[in-house]
Amino acid sequence: MAAHHDLTGAGVTTRAATTLTSVTRSTAARNKTRRSDPSPSPVAATERPVPANKLTAAERHQVLTMLNCNRFVDQAPLEVYAQLLDEGTYLCSVSTMYRILRENTQVAERRRQARHPARVCPELVAAGPRQVYTWDITKLPGPVKGVYYDAYVMVDIYSRYIVGVHVQSRESGLLAVDFMTEIFAVHGIPNVVHADRGTSMTSKPVAALLADLEVTRSHSRPKVSNDNPYSESLFKTLKYGPAFPEHFGSIHHARQFMDSFVTWYNHEHRHSGIGLHTPADVHFGLAAQKADDRSAVLADARRTHPERFGTSDRGPKILDLPTEAWINKPITIDDTEPAADQTAA
Repeated sequence: MAAHHDLTGAGVTTRAATTLTSVTRSTAARNKTRRSDPSPSPVAATERPVPANKLTAAERHQVLTMLNCNRFVDQAPLEVYAQLLDEGTYLCSVSTMYRILRENTQVAERRRQARHPARVCPELVAAGPRQVYTWDITKLPGPVKGVYYDAYVMVDIYSRYIVGVHVQSRESGLLAVDFMTEIFAVHGIPNVVHADRGTSMTSKPVAALLADLEVTRSHSRPKVSNDNPYSESLFKTLKYGPAFPEHFGSIHHARQFMDSFVTWYNHEHRHSGIGLHTPADVHFGLAAQKADDRSAVLADARRTHPERFGTSDRGPKILDLPTEAWINKPITIDDTEPAADQTAA
């Protein structure tokens, strides 16, 4: 713009100046006028007149008092508006009610909400096999869409040993009782049985059985899957395995598959949460001897090729057998963070 003015000031025509600077003549003229004339003083802001339909301060106070009275304090303004109209009373529009509430920072949930008591976080520990069992039910896809089989699975949290599996056509508390009775007869009665809050887990038949056997019942908090980590981890190993089919042709097919899976899991699968031992070795007390055998093999390898090992004589931590298995281990003073559950399958 300054170049356009300089050119025209030097006697160049406005047409030529426009061609050279690409500034149109009208734009240059307006800019020149604006530069020559002083800017007009801003017009003083005029006070807006009060709308004729605005409620007075007393009327607004009356509306707020009505909305906060014991009768209407739990109701939405729309309901208050309708009820007052039915009684022949009109205070203001619904939008004005909301405006008044907003000015008084009361636009929120007006109903009294139920305050459910906080669920107790389950904290369970097992220092050996047959102390704490956890169980759950997972769905196995049937031959057609919408048909599923229910696999009842119970696992020992210390050894990760699957102590029992039943595949049924439905979920039932009575079937769960039969399932538990058979397991307890074979593997013994544990101190604690943990489960989530499914209908079978909280059913009266299951509660009565555990009470008669003096077994402590433990349940996960609602909608907290981490409270049952061992069962959830087991189900992931089951369903993400390469052998898991897209569907089962029959309930007999599902039972055969689960039997073969349990055999592999208990006797062949090296579990990362128990020092890469098989659950059967830990459950039946064979892991300690195998840990000594592994240490001897590593010692021979260290003597043969010391350059391939570190300076510490200690073996890999992944081979350590935990002394305890926790569900929600509490934080102690010495802990900087809660210990992670050794549930990886």
